[in-house]
Amino acid sequence: MSGKRDKGTGGNPWVNQTGPDPDEADEPEQQLPPSPWDLEVAPPPSPWGDSGAPGPGPGPGPGPGSGAGSGSGPATQTSSAWGDKVGAPSLRRPPPEKKGFSVPPLLIPIGAGLLVVALVAVVLVALSGGDKKADPGQSPSPSASTPTAPASSYQPPPNAIAVGFGVTLVPVQGWSLVTWEKVGKQVAVFPPGTTPAPNAQARAFFWVRQKQNVTANAYLLGIVEGEVDKEIAQLGNVRNLPCPKDVLVECVAIDYTSSFKLADGTESKIKGSVEVYRRKDNVVTALDFRTMADFAPKAEADAAIMKKSVIDSL
Repeated sequence: MSGKRDKGTGGNPWVNQTGPDPDEADEPEQQLPPSPWDLEVAPPPSPWGDSGAPGPGPGPGPGPGSGAGSGSGPATQTSSAWGDKVGAPSLRRPPPEKKGFSVPPLLIPIGAGLLVVALVAVVLVALSGGDKKADPGQSPSPSASTPTAPASSYQPPPNAIAVGFGVTLVPVQGWSLVTWEKVGKQVAVFPPGTTPAPNAQARAFFWVRQKQNVTANAYLLGIVEGEVDKEIAQLGNVRNLPCPKDVLVECVAIDYTSSFKLADGTESKIKGSVEVYRRKDNVVTALDFRTMADFAPKAEADAAIMKKSVIDSL
């Protein structure tokens, strides 16, 4: 170890070198080619107009309080990591969301109630043996048919004329059966020397006719209208009669007078009455009495006897 410095060394390694290395200072610094990423790119045109478009370069945007000409364009700097541009807000209303089918809350308890009723019906049918077939040996129940005439203890005399539905008519002496009548039974008294015929003028007649499933009042009015057709008539009021038998449910009557011209021009005056009785089996029997006014006393007495014979047979 000597006291002389070693001039061949590059210096003291423990002392910092302040200046550049003489060898390195003389060498020129190598220049890199310009990068395309350092080029300035102009921003896209604003969809809201040409005003306020920023100048080239990434300079900061307009600050708060700036006018419409400096801050109305789209944002060019966002917080997105990728630098996405934020467009202008849309003016279109977003389409409504499609809702799926939903059951109204009110139908839920109703459906539950119907289900319970159906289950109860199925249980009842099962318990009652509803799936079993009817015994073929059993006869079917009788179906509803036309009501039959009620039983009566009345025994008509031998000269009684059968009308229908168990009703009979006993004519008084001097009253002849009119055979050409096809509805019900009619007996009449003709003037002496007159041959009974369809065109013969009777002095009085007593007609018993019947109908089913009508009211006594309706049947009465229909008969009266037919009797006084083409006549000058004066009708009384329809009155209710006390029904003489328990089997009768409706009893009505009416009286009337009328007049008409005969073939020889003379006027004939008529007195008439109609009585109608409806039974419980809906068989309606009408007693239609009509007489010349001058023969009325004798005809009315005979008619009272024949009416009683009909009512007794009801």
